Amino acid sequence: MTLIQCCDLSLGYEGKCVLSHLELSVQEGDYLAIVGENGAGKSTLLKGILGLIRPTGGHIHFHLPPSQIGYLPQQTPIQRDFPASVMEVVLSGLLAAKGLAPFYTHADRETALSKLRLLGAEDLANRCYRELSGGQQQRVLLARALCAAGRLLLMDEPFTGLDPTVTNELYEVVDKLNHEQGVTVIMVTHDVPEALRHASRILHLGAEHFDGTAEEYRHSPLYRRLMGGENHE
Repeated sequence: MTLIQCCDLSLGYEGKCVLSHLELSVQEGDYLAIVGENGAGKSTLLKGILGLIRPTGGHIHFHLPPSQIGYLPQQTPIQRDFPASVMEVVLSGLLAAKGLAPFYTHADRETALSKLRLLGAEDLANRCYRELSGGQQQRVLLARALCAAGRLLLMDEPFTGLDPTVTNELYEVVDKLNHEQGVTVIMVTHDVPEALRHASRILHLGAEHFDGTAEEYRHSPLYRRLMGGENHE
């Protein structure tokens, strides 16, 4: 089933075109990694899908409600020092769905705990978020995104700045969400080798676009140019 379809899509800021004439269809169950050089429009595409910026040309068609889309943005230093408990952070993912309801219910808390449990972080529920390690914070933010929506997960450079061991653990978490829970994943990343190991599809943005399987991308001229002509088989 098609979840999102971009038709001749162009996006930009303040009259400057960042991404032009993109054709993209995201299918349920996809694990799509978006790669490319800096300034190619990777994060801009996510913002377009989220409705944070309007297309300058073309259209984005949605075949699922916005309430089923979760988002994990790049984390800022201010967010890392957020003075709240882990449970409060995860519960905040339910705010959009609650509407005018002023208090969290027992069912809300059970939902939050279930997402933490899914990510192996249930024991962190009563900890202070700002006291966690970078890897623990990312697990908590993933749980928050899954509370917001569990069908489509958008992630923008989610593992930047984490050590390799923690990064590998979090990639495994995302793999399980995709393979075992059926969550469709769209992830912007600069780590192309890891993208090839984990994603089923690669979207390369730049002067030329590529959209195909990870194996097809591995043998493409765009991949060789991006990686400096090196052999990363």
